[in-house]
Amino acid sequence: MRKRLPKFSDKSKICIICEGKEEYQYLLRLKALNVWHDQYSISLVDAGGSGNISAIYQDKYQTGAFKIVFIFCDTEKVPYEQYEGIKRRINEFHGVGNAADEVIIFGNPCTLQIIIKHWTDTKIITPEKTSNARLIEKHTGVKNYDGRERQIESIMKHITLDNYRKMSVRVKGLSQDDSVIGNSNFGKLIELLGRDNYDWIDEINNKIG
Repeated sequence: MRKRLPKFSDKSKICIICEGKEEYQYLLRLKALNVWHDQYSISLVDAGGSGNISAIYQDKYQTGAFKIVFIFCDTEKVPYEQYEGIKRRINEFHGVGNAADEVIIFGNPCTLQIIIKHWTDTKIITPEKTSNARLIEKHTGVKNYDGRERQIESIMKHITLDNYRKMSVRVKGLSQDDSVIGNSNFGKLIELLGRDNYDWIDEINNKIG
């Protein structure tokens, strides 16, 4: 009997390192909804906290298993010390002064800035989950939100293809200046992963060396 050759995917492999459970579960939900072009194979990693992001990024990048590696994280509060630290370490790793701007996808002050856009254009001004609990309950029915895993999973069930499209419009209208509360460059990720060609991957890799 002739041996079957192993099947190799010709999809472009992309890794997205998520700061924590909220980011991970959100992208996992979007992945399940098949909102991105099917030529991309997306791998998600839960970093388990902002302090682990840089090391995981370097590890994933150096394996050579992915055509590009992104980071998805919060800016948190001014003066954004942890966030700026991540940017600095990514720039130092690549030896390019603005490499982080190419690969970091942020929500200022938090990822909820993006998630809430599925239902409303309300601006999130603080990363404190308890301060945003009423807004979460209003649009998802999840009460007393404080970031517990089961709560996150419940919120994700309310994300649909229809409100994804609405979120996309709202997020693409945000400024990509990460120093201003209310901003996010998540629209950039949506746009890139929606393309039917992957020339943009080479363009970014050329920029970051």
